[in-house]
Amino acid sequence: MRCTGEAGVQTPGSPSRSKPFVCPVFNRLLDPGTRPLYVSAMAKPKDNPNYKVIAENRRARYDYAIDDDLECGIQLMGSEVKSLRQNTSNIAESYAAVENGELWLVNAYIAPYEQAMFGHEDRRRRKLLVSRKELARLWNETQRKGMTLVPMVLYFNHRGIAKVKIGIAKGKKAPDKRATEAKRDWQRQKQRLLRQNA
Repeated sequence: MRCTGEAGVQTPGSPSRSKPFVCPVFNRLLDPGTRPLYVSAMAKPKDNPNYKVIAENRRARYDYAIDDDLECGIQLMGSEVKSLRQNTSNIAESYAAVENGELWLVNAYIAPYEQAMFGHEDRRRRKLLVSRKELARLWNETQRKGMTLVPMVLYFNHRGIAKVKIGIAKGKKAPDKRATEAKRDWQRQKQRLLRQNA
């Protein structure tokens, strides 16, 4: 982002400036007759109203060491989508598993939608959608390396489509959990000190 100019310098065909010019980038008053030679500003990303976090597994990073993550699609019934738009879901006690050549989300809770003519079971198994390549990688990670597939976030993406972020993780032992908790406490204390000194 740059804004430069020379006092009293006019480019051909530009109108003369009799009033001080305020630079739109740096919000700085320039001398009369000054013309910015180059102004460049990155467009700020607009908030997308479709993006919405529905449920988050806050203990995932405490209980597990997340090695990698993967965004998955999810097959839902109409009543489940309407229920999710009301933020009635919980994935804290759920897990993902590769079974019979498919990836499944198990024990995730989506509250029944009372207005639906055909409802759904709140904790039914739901199929997750990934490519065959990713499915083979997940099978290898879980069956051969002993990793666990942990649902981390359930959300609507920028197109308004429900997605699940799955973490490829390994369970932490008690000392690792204590170290994670100590690190988290230190981060909170540091932020508190920064706010007090600001």
